[in-house]
Formats: sequence, structure tokens, C-alpha cells
Amino acid sequence: MRRAQVSRKTAETEITVDIDLDGTGQYDNQTGVGFFDHMLDQLARHALIDMRITAKGDLHIDDHHTVEDTGITLGQALSQAMGDKRGIRRYGACQLPMDDAQVSCALDLSGRPYLIWNVEMPTQKIGSFDTELVREFFQAFSTHGGITLHVDQIHGFNSHHIAEAAFKAVARSLRDALEHDPRKSDTIPSTKGAL
Repeated sequence: MRRAQVSRKTAETEITVDIDLDGTGQYDNQTGVGFFDHMLDQLARHALIDMRITAKGDLHIDDHHTVEDTGITLGQALSQAMGDKRGIRRYGACQLPMDDAQVSCALDLSGRPYLIWNVEMPTQKIGSFDTELVREFFQAFSTHGGITLHVDQIHGFNSHHIAEAAFKAVARSLRDALEHDPRKSDTIPSTKGAL
């Protein structure tokens, strides 16, 4: 069973993440940050990961701690749910269009976190949401999930579309990488024998 529940509590946030990697994309994400919840819903739906996230954060300051700490906790839950990664495909890639925006993602569930982020939002806000927090989320998620993650914007002029295309591209790439490889179902996908 590739499931995990992780809770994280600091002086700034209190977050619980419950995921099932073999789900159908059901979600119930409640962080108190509307646009961010919408992006997490996209991540769950398009990765086919059942995801339930509850977060209470110091939103009276801003959204930064809640978004970053959710990335940390979700990354930890993903790492825990994958276990030793036996039988997974490991790699995933997607080039995703959304109206004016097109974003490419390539990732490796390598255990070696690294983020390449070539995405530029033309505005500083999407509603009340700081667009720089999209990168902060993926930095935390890739670091604590042990993901080599490359996200590249090909084009786009609408910040909402660019952000959503990024989340969906990562989701589709995750879906592929987490799938069981029927030709190597009992092996770890590395010549080292461990990831």
C-alpha cells in the first residue's frame, strides 16, 4: 500500500498531509489559501494521487510559510509513500499546454533533490496570491520528496495559466514516474540497487 500520512507542526504552521499514490485523483485540500488549494487540487487530479491536506498557518502575516511548509510536508509524505521505490518507472515528463501557456516538466524520483525553474510570471499576484510562491512550493516539494525536477516555461502571458500549466505538467510527470513498470515490477530502477 503506497500511502502515507505526515503531520508537521512549527510555530508558524500546522499541516497534515494524507496521500495514496494508487488513488484516482480525489482531493480535499484546505490550506486557507484559495488559489493554492486550486493548484493542489490540480496536482492530485492529474497525478491520480488521492490527497487530503489541511493547513493552519500564520496567514495574517502572508501565505509564504503555509505554502512552503505544505511543500515540505507533501514532499515528506511522497517520499514515505514510495518506500524503496521498487517497481516504479522513476522518470516522467510532460509538455503541457493551457491556453496561452505551455510548460514542460521532466523529473526523476532519484532521491537526489534538485530544482531547475525556468518560469517567469508576468505579474506579481494572481488575485491575492504571490506568484513567487509557486517556485517556493516546488523548491520545498522537490527537496523533501527527493525529486530532480526541471520545469521550463515555453511561452505564456497569463500568470494563472502559467502557474496552472506548471502544476499540471508536474502532476502528469509524477503520474508517469510513479506508475508500476510491468517489466521490472520487483526491482529498484537503478544500477546501484537503491534510490
